[in-house]
Amino acid sequence: MTAALPRRRLLGYGVGSIGTGVFSSVPGLLLLYYLTDVLGVSAAIAGAVLVVPKAWDVLLNPIVGAASDREAVRTGRRTRLLLLGALTLPFLFAAMFAVPADSPGAAAVWAGVMFLLAASAFACFQVPYVALPAEISDDPSERGRAMAWRVVCVTLGILVAGGAAPALTDAAGGGRAGYALMGAAIGLVMGVAMVASTAATRWIPSRPGPRPLGLAAALRTARGNRPFFLLVAACVAQILAVGIMLAGAPYIATYRLDDYGLTSAMFICMVGPSAFAVPVWRWLSHRYGVVECYIAGVLLLAATGLASYPLITSVPGVLLLAGLVGVGYAAVQYLSLVLLPETVHADAGRTGHAQSGAFTGLYTAAETGALALGPGVFALVLAASSFRSSDFDTPVVQPGSALTGMSVGFTLVPAALLLISVPPLLAYRRATGPRPVEEAPEHAV
Repeated sequence: MTAALPRRRLLGYGVGSIGTGVFSSVPGLLLLYYLTDVLGVSAAIAGAVLVVPKAWDVLLNPIVGAASDREAVRTGRRTRLLLLGALTLPFLFAAMFAVPADSPGAAAVWAGVMFLLAASAFACFQVPYVALPAEISDDPSERGRAMAWRVVCVTLGILVAGGAAPALTDAAGGGRAGYALMGAAIGLVMGVAMVASTAATRWIPSRPGPRPLGLAAALRTARGNRPFFLLVAACVAQILAVGIMLAGAPYIATYRLDDYGLTSAMFICMVGPSAFAVPVWRWLSHRYGVVECYIAGVLLLAATGLASYPLITSVPGVLLLAGLVGVGYAAVQYLSLVLLPETVHADAGRTGHAQSGAFTGLYTAAETGALALGPGVFALVLAASSFRSSDFDTPVVQPGSALTGMSVGFTLVPAALLLISVPPLLAYRRATGPRPVEEAPEHAV
């Protein structure tokens, strides 16, 4: 029997997700609003600023994954790439929200370039970081424990992003100065968490191989892993839905609930329950099956989105339903991560190659691309519904079509995407057997 992983090691791994949670959330939550309502950039151009750097990441992440596997074959560790990303990302993140230019065009260029560089630094950390759970233990139950710690920590990071970032911006008076202060402070928190995790995970032995594969060879080897690609297809739709909701939250708070300050409250209500829901979903997945509970969480999220549309101008209604979103989001996030290392291990048995870096490079590329498309899709909804951009000092009144577009984009569009993700999960269940259940949790999370 594999020995239980000490909690200090699980925490050492999980704490890195505070940083990844922050970076995955803050640009999606605040960057679009910062561009359109503080810097006066048009919605269409602002959407492109958010999508293009992440589209680059879709190409970069598989390259980083293959490079991480090659490093691990040579050194038995993935530390160098982790450290590179952890040390450079905080500075680039701060620069993203410290635009020195006055004209909207120059501001869009600055923010876009800084976001592109920050996304590249994030890939250097994120890809090898997500590869580590497949190597942290040979016991699926222990890998499940590691995922539970990671999701709790990423929830904390997202709470920092959604709660503290808008509050810091508001406390500093909003506008350019408020966003610059927020970028520096949140970047520091992110950097500390990522550097600490890099140091704390040096003990994990990375064992890809038996020989290093180039990117093309790694992709050819991965091509036959049908369960992996079905999982990715489902995750793309789900993460896109979450990205759209993140981008829409400050607009709903400002224009439908008449208080930008409610952005933090919405986010805390949306994410806070996730930390408490993870142990419940872990227990349910052991009892009823991982995929079955995963589908239940997706349907809960979709139903909540549909129910939110008629209540979009009610503060209590929006906050209550945001709490239900947190419960469903915990299932989607945690159970997808439980399944990911299992697809990697199954493929090692099929091909003889353990290449967790290559698979996580593909997975994070899809995840990053979908999360980046979220603000882009919401920006398209804004543009199509005649949203009027403005700078911080000269706010404008939005037409009724824009208000309707915000509501539809925040509720019905994500619900439709979540429902689209269910058929790939059903196909995953057929491909892997009727009831993929996490092994009995012999040790507490």
